[in-house]
Amino acid sequence: MKAKKNILIATGGTGGHIFPAYSLAKFLIKKNYELSLTTDKRGYKYLKDFDELNLNIISSGTIFSKNPFIIISGISKVLFSILKSIVFLRKLKPSIVFGMGGYSSFPVCVAAKLLNIPFIIYENNLLLGKTNKILLPFAKKLFVSYKEVEGIGKKYNFKSVYIGNIIREEIFNYRKNNISKDNGFLNLLVLGGSQAAKIFGKIIPPILKKLKENDIQFSITQQCLISQKNDLEKFYRANNIKFDLFNYSQQIFDYYENADLVITRAGSSVLAELLNCRIPMISIPLPSSADNHQFKNAKYFEKKGFGYLIEENTLGPNLFDLIKSIHKDKSLLKKIYESQRDHSDENVFKNINIELKKIFDEKN
Repeated sequence: MKAKKNILIATGGTGGHIFPAYSLAKFLIKKNYELSLTTDKRGYKYLKDFDELNLNIISSGTIFSKNPFIIISGISKVLFSILKSIVFLRKLKPSIVFGMGGYSSFPVCVAAKLLNIPFIIYENNLLLGKTNKILLPFAKKLFVSYKEVEGIGKKYNFKSVYIGNIIREEIFNYRKNNISKDNGFLNLLVLGGSQAAKIFGKIIPPILKKLKENDIQFSITQQCLISQKNDLEKFYRANNIKFDLFNYSQQIFDYYENADLVITRAGSSVLAELLNCRIPMISIPLPSSADNHQFKNAKYFEKKGFGYLIEENTLGPNLFDLIKSIHKDKSLLKKIYESQRDHSDENVFKNINIELKKIFDEKN
């Protein structure tokens, strides 16, 4: 008797884990897999409106802290979540569990191991995350977005499978096929990730004011917090800067379409989207990201010629100088565009399907 093609995706936390999980879920549903998804309360707010998902909340906690009280609290939450996951998995009886990384996927994957259900983990950063590092010895496979992922270790290299970046299928149907004409004008887009970057709303406007004072022609489209919007509007109007402000939006293609250059955090999901859309970027890693993984992401992209890297503590002078140089010589953007054109993740879902079939064949 063939194994039931029933897959559970475990995700949660920030958009870097949530959006790939949703993209994967849509693909698997289209392929007629029976699909369920677990997430925490943070992830639920992004996924609650998607009726096609069999969505369940299993919250967890982190034990990665220097604060002993947070560690103790985290251990308690994790143990409770593992017990809850065991009950849930016994009822659901999935054939495979797919952990999307981050501590929200941890209890579900542990429960899967205890119940002898094979699980796969996914890493879309250039550095193996702490949760995935703990789970790797017990995982059936480790799917990676890049062949150069660090931290796997030779002992478990055989589990690593390069599949590419899991991003929205719509991305592969979208291409900015032409760099904007060199008309002396730059359309800048500022992204702060799924939660927006509060610091960008403080640091970037004065830099734009300086650009304006130096007769550099540009427009700014900026993602910001709702609480920042009024102040930013007043600032840009007062300095005669052409602007458009928005909060978090699923319709990001509308903003990609007009962008010559994107200023962004270095989260794996947004970098992968920009890369596949062929949009030049300036990556500003979040300094507090776990194990400084955003810096690893941005450094890799810089090395490959996919974009520029500026660290947050040098943002003021370096961002001004870089935009000034790009405004003067748009061939700098063209070089990035040409490098990006050599990369594509459009086979990612095909690769996933092949690997899943292998696992199902082993089970039969």
